[in-house]
Amino acid sequence: MCDALSKPPIAHVVSLPVHKRHNRRLLTPRTFIISLLLLLLATPLTYAQEEVADSLMALHRDSIPEPSDSLVLRFMEREGMPISGNNRVRLLRSGREKFADLFAAIGRARHHVHLEYFNFRDDSIANALFDLLALKVKEGVKVRAMFDAFGNWSNNQPITKKQLKAIRARGIEMVKFDPITFPYINHAAHRDHRKIAVVDGKIAYTGGMNIADYYIKGLPKIGAWRDMHVRLEGDAVHDLQRIFLDIWNKETKQAVDGPEYFPPNEAPTDSAHTVVAIVDRTPKKSSRAISHAYAVSIYSSRNDVRIINPYFVPTSSIMKALKRTIDRGVDVQIMVSSASDIPFTPDAALYKLHKLMKRGATVYLYNGGFHHSKIMMVDSLFCTVGTANLNSRSLRYDYETNAFIFDRDVTKQLNDIFEADKEHCTQLTPEYWKKRSSWKKFVGWFANLFTPFL
Repeated sequence: MCDALSKPPIAHVVSLPVHKRHNRRLLTPRTFIISLLLLLLATPLTYAQEEVADSLMALHRDSIPEPSDSLVLRFMEREGMPISGNNRVRLLRSGREKFADLFAAIGRARHHVHLEYFNFRDDSIANALFDLLALKVKEGVKVRAMFDAFGNWSNNQPITKKQLKAIRARGIEMVKFDPITFPYINHAAHRDHRKIAVVDGKIAYTGGMNIADYYIKGLPKIGAWRDMHVRLEGDAVHDLQRIFLDIWNKETKQAVDGPEYFPPNEAPTDSAHTVVAIVDRTPKKSSRAISHAYAVSIYSSRNDVRIINPYFVPTSSIMKALKRTIDRGVDVQIMVSSASDIPFTPDAALYKLHKLMKRGATVYLYNGGFHHSKIMMVDSLFCTVGTANLNSRSLRYDYETNAFIFDRDVTKQLNDIFEADKEHCTQLTPEYWKKRSSWKKFVGWFANLFTPFL
């Protein structure tokens, strides 16, 4: 392991306590409204045409004898989604776990490090990462990093032009995805919301966390930040590598490729046999992939569906799948945070969730901080961890990536987390809903009008 890993600033940053004050502010209403207006101007009203149900989704589940995981795998294979069966999977349940593991893997890198994130916050974690990457460059490791220009602009701790120049001067090849230039509305629709890291083509990460220290410290207004990431080894790493290289080469006009980026994996062992499907949403190429994968998974369920998602304002196809699944008697449980870093979203989410609660779903409002995890577990057979929110922004517009993991043990770990987190929740009930003010209910109804764009 690289000696730098045992020294500050990395070990110091990962062990940081929760601070009472933090520089990072929540997304302001002004920024949110400007962003929404840009999206409204930039996006044609074609969302209704996108809701044509897939033939497999329309099947009555009771007439299908196969278990849900087999049905979903068959659907994914038919759709050409990459599926591999020789993977090791490790859940990273917090920012502390994610950054400790990621930094250690980067410290052992010998050939390349590839990073694709919605944003790198200008804070202690990002600066520690850049220090480590600069050390690896000196060792001859090629480092490529990409961040979304809008993701950088939309927070109050962006990487400035001066800082970007300094990072590049250290040998780190870092680029903005789709820089925002006049006319600005041209850049509002399709943003890169992925979180992908690949080390030497052998280890990869994806999930809900960008590069920021509030994943460890939390935020003063919403408390501790809960999230979920996943570490992968095996052929699924190659699938994430391909996703990164495609967007990197498209943005930079380079032609980075070759067998050195896709090294052969070791023969499968008892600890490396997990089936993983990498489901990627690339606009105009696989624009419905994640939406369909979610919907088919829900339709295919026999016993139960568990969902945790931070911005729960699902598209009509997902809502339809949930309603029909509830009507079949499947136990659907959904957990969302009672607090959020984005204005109006909790009210819009509650409007949707109230409808599902009346239908028969069990809804939990998480009060232990901000639950930013994007996970779903089906029938205790398979699960998904990824970057996609259950909203139009993720399912209709942005670049997103989810790992669908067909493993009972990993799924059980996530179900156990779900059960434990119920202790920090308030259940949405008819009595709870009656106590909400008329104004709050109106705000939820009004915010719901913007669901196709949230």
